[in-house]
Amino acid sequence: MPFLEALKLAIAAILGHKLRSFLTLLGVIFGVATVIVVVSLVEGFNAYVDEKIADIGTNAFAVRKFSLEDFSSVESLNAARRRNKDITLDDVNAFRARGGAIREVGAKAGTLGEIKYSGVSLSRTLINATTANVADIDRLQADAGRYFSKGEDDTRRNVCFIGADVAEKLFERSDPLDKTIHIDGRAFQVIGVGKPLGSVFGQSRDKYVAIPLSTFLALYGSRRSLNVSVISTSAESYQDAIDEARVVMRTRHRLGPNEKDNFGIITPNAINELRDKIFGTIQVAAIGVTSISLVVGGIVIMNIMLVSVSERTKEIGLRKSIGARRGDILKQFLAESTLLSLFGGAIGISIAWMLAKLVAVTTSVPTALPWLAVTAALLVSASVGLVSGVYPAWRAAKLDPIEALRAET
Repeated sequence: MPFLEALKLAIAAILGHKLRSFLTLLGVIFGVATVIVVVSLVEGFNAYVDEKIADIGTNAFAVRKFSLEDFSSVESLNAARRRNKDITLDDVNAFRARGGAIREVGAKAGTLGEIKYSGVSLSRTLINATTANVADIDRLQADAGRYFSKGEDDTRRNVCFIGADVAEKLFERSDPLDKTIHIDGRAFQVIGVGKPLGSVFGQSRDKYVAIPLSTFLALYGSRRSLNVSVISTSAESYQDAIDEARVVMRTRHRLGPNEKDNFGIITPNAINELRDKIFGTIQVAAIGVTSISLVVGGIVIMNIMLVSVSERTKEIGLRKSIGARRGDILKQFLAESTLLSLFGGAIGISIAWMLAKLVAVTTSVPTALPWLAVTAALLVSASVGLVSGVYPAWRAAKLDPIEALRAET
């Protein structure tokens, strides 16, 4: 029997019992839908981390007081806070003096403060204090005006670069450039407005005010740890720059050869490894649990196919009596179970896609549906149908035509 003929017979059998076929497919539909939704959420989260969190600049890495390992628990973070030394401007200058594979070094600090302008007040606004080159390192772009210069940082000027949310709320109907706002009661001149950055997990990235680091340290005090951003001279020298930064920090902190780092070097790979470490097991477990419904769907298909074989015993006998071979009967029933399951997989993917879009639109939870996952879901659902149909197809194929015809009389 040609394969196309087997498909035509399978489609005719499925359409001949529409309600039963649909009820049979429910297990596969829900199984595929739940697996695809889980995959969509996981892939969306991974892409979100890559874009919003792990993307820290081209050939860039960060040096922090804490390492990513210190965030594994509250106890380890508190221990690191007590144990680790602050990163200071002297450390920043040591990076700059090192040269070698290190091309550029920027520094940051920050706090939350109150921003006021013409009777409008914004509480708990992020005050970003940076060196002037951080705009290039972090690829900050101005929607209007400019970022502050090195000269303004060196001379401790009271100038600021504000985020899109701050500009919208304070200057709803006016141009913010050259206006004077008050940051925790101190006057600052607005010289630039940043392009919108969007949000991370529902938290706006545009509610900030950036001021020169030297100005910030003079006003808020220098007894605080800085965050350092470092850029290597090239992609090839990236690891060399990391090694040099580690040498600088270990030397300045006077660590022995066998002593553990009391600082953190944060790279995109390190962020992704932490993400995989935390969520990898959860991802596997979630997909494993939701896949159980696919097994249930396969059992349902097997049961229905067995019932179908029993109901169609006379049909099988007639087909075999006029020359159909065992392989033809086997092919017919395997095509029916596989096609049945494939339809269920397609419907499940459609439902999962709509749910993922609904989640993305109504919440801040990111979703993504890669074609690889769609293809894998269709292959798995077809495989479930194929495996589930083997035994019923085998029973149908081995029926004796005379006994089959006699059974229906």
